Amino acid sequence: MEFLVESFIGIDGITWAKYLVMWVIGGVLIFLAIKKEMEPALLLPMGFGCILVNIPFSNVLNAVGADGEVTAGILDWLFDVGIATSEAMPILLFIGIGAMIDFGPLLTNPKLFILGGAAQFGIFLTILLAVLCGFNINDAASIGIIGAADGPTSILVALKLKSSYVGPIMVVAYSYMALVPIIQPAVIKFTTTKNERAIKMHYSPKQVSKLTKILFPIIVTIISGVIAPSSLALIGFLMFGNLIRECGVLGSMKETASNNLANLITLLLGITIASQLRAETFLSWETAMIIGLGLLAFIFDTIAGIMAAKLMNLFCKEKINPMIGAAGISAFPMAARTVQKMAIKENPSNHLLMHAIGANVSGQVASAIVGGLILGLL
Repeated sequence: MEFLVESFIGIDGITWAKYLVMWVIGGVLIFLAIKKEMEPALLLPMGFGCILVNIPFSNVLNAVGADGEVTAGILDWLFDVGIATSEAMPILLFIGIGAMIDFGPLLTNPKLFILGGAAQFGIFLTILLAVLCGFNINDAASIGIIGAADGPTSILVALKLKSSYVGPIMVVAYSYMALVPIIQPAVIKFTTTKNERAIKMHYSPKQVSKLTKILFPIIVTIISGVIAPSSLALIGFLMFGNLIRECGVLGSMKETASNNLANLITLLLGITIASQLRAETFLSWETAMIIGLGLLAFIFDTIAGIMAAKLMNLFCKEKINPMIGAAGISAFPMAARTVQKMAIKENPSNHLLMHAIGANVSGQVASAIVGGLILGLL
């Protein structure tokens, strides 16, 4: 006890101020999760974990045994085992995401693949900006992938490229995923006119055969493996989850994967990521630059998707609402829901959800492939 008292007294005012800042950041994340209901399964554990790891001498990071030996605390252990060593958590989460995804809207309107691909442009632009800001190419590539708004892919790329900023990149990627409903509407309004946002798109659900839905994840896995072998861990598990959904013989497992498994891993992932929110490493100029570059990547990807939709309108008989392009990022299903809410505000009779879902799931696939391509190139 005497040692702890002396240690607490020995913490200077600057260190206490840093801890206080991190407690405030944790409180803001908890507020957004509870009051604003913004991805509570993710932001709540991140916010609570942010406070947890910034309490001096917390044993969630380092635990001291009876013999005085220092061992990894529970959060450090979870990070080492579940993320740093095996990347198990983000990859397993893709099973749950795959089990949630219905590729039907995309298969009935395959041109939406273009929007998912176009919405990854901001990744490469941000990589160039990060290099110009002084980051080495591996760190720059890891920062650029934040623009896909795909947390698991961001984690995998940063770890595989041995980025020096894995912690900030993970935190920023997942934070922007949760902030989609705040960031995207402003970008969409800035880049589209009121008339464009009011364009009605009729959804005529075409019957997609069960065989097509079963073959789709298998074919995508094979093609992705040939194009970008480094993406197979993510694409393969995403498509495996989708195959569980579509095969029709694993009903209970489909529900378990899309609900229990996805929710449990999201909670664990959120609080584990918080282990990287330590004041002494997180509060730095580099982190501030990563936050800014990550935001630019996110904005550039959104704009690229919108502009791709506008370009397609020059050649399509049936006009595409440009807002659909914004859903081409990987944040599923937040981006699609955001587009639907904006469409209803502009025109109460305009329901874009299924079209937005199609673009959104294509972005999910595209971001994993782009992540694999970047790993292959570097």
